[in-house]
Formats: sequence, C-alpha cells, structure tokens
Amino acid sequence: MSIWEVHAIKYADRNARHRGDSFIFDDNHDAPHPMDYFMWLLRSGDQTILVDTGYDDAEAQARGRPIRLHPAAALAPFGLGPADIDRVIVTHLHYDHAGGLHLFPNATLHMQAAEMAFATGPCMCHDTLRMPFTADHVCEAVKRLYSGKLVFHDGVGQIADGITVHCIGGHSRGLQAVRVRTQAGWLVLASDAAHYYENVFARKPFPIVVDLQDMLDGFDVLRELASTPELIVPGHDPLVRAIYPTGIADHITRLDLGPEKPVPGAKG
Repeated sequence: MSIWEVHAIKYADRNARHRGDSFIFDDNHDAPHPMDYFMWLLRSGDQTILVDTGYDDAEAQARGRPIRLHPAAALAPFGLGPADIDRVIVTHLHYDHAGGLHLFPNATLHMQAAEMAFATGPCMCHDTLRMPFTADHVCEAVKRLYSGKLVFHDGVGQIADGITVHCIGGHSRGLQAVRVRTQAGWLVLASDAAHYYENVFARKPFPIVVDLQDMLDGFDVLRELASTPELIVPGHDPLVRAIYPTGIADHITRLDLGPEKPVPGAKG
C-alpha cells in the first residue's frame, strides 16, 4: 500500500484581483482577493509524479502575468530537473496548468478524454471559452498523443497505487481532481474544481465556468473523495500556504502531513 508525499509548489501569484474575479455571487465583489498559482509533486519511494506544469516566461509575457519561478527551477530543491519527470497528471489544459508541458519532454501525460475533445472541438469557436487556453499548449498535448505518451481517462482512472483521478468538469469540460493516499488520509488536490476554500465550503461558483451544475455537483464529489473536508486542497488559495507547513524551500508547502491550522469553512 503506497503512501505518498504531496508538495504544493508555488510559482506565481496575482494580487491585483477582486472577489468578483473569484465568486459569481458575492456582496463584497470589489474587495481585494489575491490568487496563488501552484504545481504539485507526488513522491513515494522512487516514484515521482508531477501534477500540472505551470507556465513559462513566454506565456507570462504574452498574458501580462509574471511568474516568480520558472517551473523547472521550482523543482530544483527536490534535486529534480525536467528530464527526471516521467509522468504528468494534467488536471486540465488551461494555460496556467498546461503551459509548461513542453518543458517535460520525457513525461507521459494523463488527462481526461473529455478535456482533449473540449480543447480541440467546436466550443473553441467562442472567444470566452477559448480565452483560458493557448493553442501551443493544446498542440503539445496532441504531439504527445501522437508520440505514444498520452493516456486518456474517462471519469475515474488509476495512475498508481494510491493515486486516482476523477473527472469533475464545471470549470473546464474535462477538469479532473487527484485523490492521493497520504499519511493524513485521502487527500484531494481539487485543482480548479475549487480555486478557493470558499468556493467549495460556501458553495460559491468561480466565474470561469462551462457547466455550472457540474461545478456545484463537483463540490460534493470533492467531499466524498477526501477522508475529511480539511484534506480538500483548493487549486489557487493563498490560505493553503498559511494552513499547511512550509516544505523544503520557501515556495514549497508540505500537504501530506495534514493541515497545522483550522481550515476555514471545513466544519460547516
């Protein structure tokens, strides 16, 4: 029975945001509401799996959203370089989660078939739906498919002993969460199924949404997958770094030992 370490790796942040950017329904929509950007590293024995890849300097410049750490440099405290990563779980193909796929050429990708169909299908004719995607990132996933380095999952899929993926949808058609067996119990990396704790625990939808019902139903799925609500880890909440212990570097947070402080809303 594999028990996994789980590390959140912060590579960027955006402070010029407001609550209206994070919640569809909020009375205080113009209050500041910063966002952190993460990749996640899973380790067990000699196995290493990367969850999402961040985005690189070129994407940062194109979107006017600077990064603090290049994704490859962010892995350096683990003694890892891009060539050492042989598996990447792609939670979805939005630029901030799949913008570094090309940096990990040896990796086999794991993603939902629904996400590839969405990112390459007629929905991309709409500017609003296409906005979070970048064509080069989607093309990199297609190239990986044609080189035999992409595994599709349809709903629930097992990546390794103690790691499963679960299609949630909502924010993107094939968005998947990652369930990991840890010392603290079953931990769920929500990715963008819940950008913030408040999304899932106050049931406030995030404004970038393809299917609102899937997003709301997904909040319940996250609760079902985690051993306790406290072990749901949202994809962009700066509170994660305040609640969980700092890891082996300032930009790394250790998740698998469980939270050190109360998780807002988890007991509600």
